[in-house]
Amino acid sequence: MHVQPRQNPLSRSDFFTDQRSARPPVEGTVARGQLHEDSYFYTGKIGNNPGDAMPFPVTKEILERGRERFNIFCAPCHSRVGDGNGFVPSRGFSKQPPSFHIARLQKAPLGYFYDVITEGFGVMPDYASQIPPQDRWDIVAYVRALQLSQNATMAEVPAGQKIPSEPLKFREPGTGATLPTVLPESTSNAEEKK
Repeated sequence: MHVQPRQNPLSRSDFFTDQRSARPPVEGTVARGQLHEDSYFYTGKIGNNPGDAMPFPVTKEILERGRERFNIFCAPCHSRVGDGNGFVPSRGFSKQPPSFHIARLQKAPLGYFYDVITEGFGVMPDYASQIPPQDRWDIVAYVRALQLSQNATMAEVPAGQKIPSEPLKFREPGTGATLPTVLPESTSNAEEKK
C-alpha cells in the first residue's frame, strides 16, 4: 500500500486512447449547487435584454436584508441615500459614482442593476464573488425603494403621516461600540405627556 500506481493531474496516460489521465465529466453533468435553471434569477436578463421584474415577491424582510447589504457593499461609494456622495468619492476617488436618482437610472430596468452588481461597470468592480444572487436581488429591491423614497410626491404620502417624520426617541444613546436603544412608540408617547 505504500507505493501505489497513481497519475499526477493532467499527466500522460497510456491506458486511454487520448493519452490523458484526467477524464472529462460525463456529458450533461452539473456540479452540485451549479444547476442554474432559472436563468433570469442568475443573470437579470431575458435573452440579451435586462428584465424589469423581481424574480420573487418583495417583502419587508427582503428590503431590510437589501438595506443591510447595500450599506455594506454599496454605500461607501454611492452613499446611504444613493446620491453618489459616499465616503470613497469624498476622499479623492477619481470618478464619482452616479446618483440612483437621475432620470436615466430611475427608468433603468431592475435587471440592469443586477447586471451591474454582477459584472461591474466602468470603474466599479464586479461583486459576483462577494454577493450571492439572492442578496444581489435584495439590493436591487432596496435601490428601487431608495429611488421611490427620494423622489416621492406629497400625493404619495399616506394620510396621517407627518412630514418630516418625528425623530426617534432613545432609551440609551449608545456608545461607539453599542447601538442605541429605541423606545417603543407607545412608550415614547407616554413619556412625552409626562
